[in-house]
Amino acid sequence: MFRKFLRSLLSIFKLAGINYKWKDSDSNNWLDKPNDDTDIEKRVKAIYWKKKNDRLLILNINVPLVNKNVDLSILQGKFDELINGKQSIIHQHEKYIALGELKGGIDPAGADEHWKTANSALNRIRSSFNKKRLKPKTFFVGAAIENAMAKEIFKQIKTGAMNNAANLTNDEQLTGICDWIVNL
Repeated sequence: MFRKFLRSLLSIFKLAGINYKWKDSDSNNWLDKPNDDTDIEKRVKAIYWKKKNDRLLILNINVPLVNKNVDLSILQGKFDELINGKQSIIHQHEKYIALGELKGGIDPAGADEHWKTANSALNRIRSSFNKKRLKPKTFFVGAAIENAMAKEIFKQIKTGAMNNAANLTNDEQLTGICDWIVNL
């Protein structure tokens, strides 16, 4: 599930001519955008880019303020701020720009459970940041989105509770949310 999302995001960078650095999960080192990015999505732990602002996308981290794992966290900062310990950017709550959940199960029967899990996580994120008077954007990417879920997601977007959502299996929606992320 992360791989398809990352592949789309890397394509947006390429089409927009945006250079990036990526943190390799194997070596734990930051590497420059390669000429041939084939299969790097299998090893990406984080991505740094600069369009108007410095942005850092971190995959699958425990966000200290939420005290839970979050699938996708986008922060305002540079790659060298993602370090071990309390000095890491992940402990600077005001640096969070957006947080999202990515659910990859494609079985329509299980889609509702994936959404309930993701929605609970997104509510926990909003609540945790709200206690500090912070309001980062929230988003959802799911592989199976059924009609009832779609209505609920649309309602949250309409009310401003959630800022964006996409179906992982719909290339247009996936490209749209990746473009939105790049331009945050």
